[in-house]
Amino acid sequence: MTDSPLALVTGASAGIGVTFARRLAQKGYGLILVARRRDRLESLARELGGAEWIQADLTQDADLRRVEERIASAPNLELLVNNAGFGTAGRFFEIPVDSQDQMHRLHILATLRLTHAALRAMVPRGKGGVINVSSVAGFGQSPGNVSYCATKTWMNSFTEGLDLELRSVGSAVRVQALCPGFTYSEFHDVLGMDRKRVPSWMWMQAEYVVEQSLAGLEQGKVFVIPGGIYKSVVLLQRALPKWLLQVGMRRMGRMTNRELAAPKDV
Repeated sequence: MTDSPLALVTGASAGIGVTFARRLAQKGYGLILVARRRDRLESLARELGGAEWIQADLTQDADLRRVEERIASAPNLELLVNNAGFGTAGRFFEIPVDSQDQMHRLHILATLRLTHAALRAMVPRGKGGVINVSSVAGFGQSPGNVSYCATKTWMNSFTEGLDLELRSVGSAVRVQALCPGFTYSEFHDVLGMDRKRVPSWMWMQAEYVVEQSLAGLEQGKVFVIPGGIYKSVVLLQRALPKWLLQVGMRRMGRMTNRELAAPKDV
């Protein structure tokens, strides 16, 4: 139905994205699902009763433009979830630069352009919201994750700036930076990370993260950090002197160096 609220979710084929899609469908939203994998999109669309889907790689200008145009043509779009993202492992100066270029295009340029397209319609209507899926990594830096931390820091700053602008003109449109920590999804599988290296109590379910996000949006929270442990981590980062945090990060970097230099079983 054209008068039902519509939500567009990027990176909708797995993890937090697919969880957003399922939860929003339960809440009565019509859905536009955006992702690179056609088979996943078709399967999820069927599961959700025939949701619309767009196969797109948002690091590519033509695909990004198609999604922008779909947003602009949706008068009933009430929620945009910029969830598409990925991470890489390794020192910035040693890993392929193309992967870093794609990360900046996806986390920054795609978020910027899709958010702009959505807000141009939402603000005049005085209704709607944008959720930018960021990370607790956006509150600091760490060796081996330079571009990821930097792009998520941008996302946090961008969202905070938008909130200030929207409030300054008295708009009811809401924006949010969702900043989860370790969450069970395919993200870490693609990264090649061994989950056993992280204590089990630090992992969260995607369903919990999404519920916290949607509840926070209703409450007008600009930053949503699911989980008490991660709220504490961010508070600690903000309270400690920057030089002390950098000392800790350099030590972490040296530990990573030793791991990289150690003989590997093959």
